[in-house]
Amino acid sequence: MNAKAIGLFALVALAATSGAQAQTVEQFYAGKTINFIVPFSSGGYYDSGARLFARHMGQYIPGKPSIVVQNQPSAGGIGLANRFGVSDGDGLTIGTLQRGLPQLALTGDPTVRFDPLKITWIGSMSAYATDSYILAINASHPVKRIEDLREGVKLRIGSNRSGSTNLTIAIVAQHALGLKYEIVRGYPGAADINLAQQRNEVDGQFADVSFFANNMRDIWEKGGLTPLLQTGRSTRLPSLPDVPLARELSKTPEMRALLEFAEMPFEMALPVAAPANIPRDRAAALKKAFEEAARDPALLADAQKMNFVIDPITGDEVLAVIQRAAKTPRHVIDLYKKLIEE
Repeated sequence: MNAKAIGLFALVALAATSGAQAQTVEQFYAGKTINFIVPFSSGGYYDSGARLFARHMGQYIPGKPSIVVQNQPSAGGIGLANRFGVSDGDGLTIGTLQRGLPQLALTGDPTVRFDPLKITWIGSMSAYATDSYILAINASHPVKRIEDLREGVKLRIGSNRSGSTNLTIAIVAQHALGLKYEIVRGYPGAADINLAQQRNEVDGQFADVSFFANNMRDIWEKGGLTPLLQTGRSTRLPSLPDVPLARELSKTPEMRALLEFAEMPFEMALPVAAPANIPRDRAAALKKAFEEAARDPALLADAQKMNFVIDPITGDEVLAVIQRAAKTPRHVIDLYKKLIEE
């Protein structure tokens, strides 16, 4: 190739690059499809939330791209988060991540290869403002207040397998507050624990207030359960003003920090993310579209029909939650990791 041809080729390449850089967000997204990846099977909490937003969010993105949900079940979404951590991305792939993954990354889990402080956080569909993660036991049990569990009254708490929220919170609360109860592990799912509780095979469990209200409605509404403790919140749920917070009962700054680190995922209960290095203008457009969709009357009406609570926070607020958790003293994070691993 002669010098003239090389120069012409360079000019064409430069023009193409300049044109791509000059492309607006609207021009980029027009006629495109965004893949909304859900690393869980269809029909669950994360899938329902993703499909709800997928139906409404596209209209708020310049160029109005369509959004298609793709279920790619994996180990809590670790693989997806690892991809997001290293991929530059183009703004055409987003996903919902399991709320505990940033926490897992901060503990130094060897399966995690992403920095939660660098991923593009678009927002969270829930900040747990209208819910609380409580320990509720059968009202027929002699324990009536959380203090009874420091005195050694026998109590059995049902939980799922390792890594489940109900097991993690049960272990941390037991250690941080000096509570004496037996944790019965290994139930396949929430329905199995409910049945075990109704059969008095276990006396109670940690779960969301909304979970008890929806899945054990008759028992809950008839006063068949005694709430003993609230977690996942910094203030008491207004509907449970007499039930203490775990943070209120912590005796030392270290134990309070342990509880706050354990409860961090609740503050970003259903996060949506994109790869770490997508173009800034597209990241800003996705974040803005998420916020606008979360206020859309049609989306809120759909959510109400689904009994799906929407109390969103922005992508910047999700990042702030993770930044605060990252400042937890290292010895506290190490203690948390040790408790969970044991």
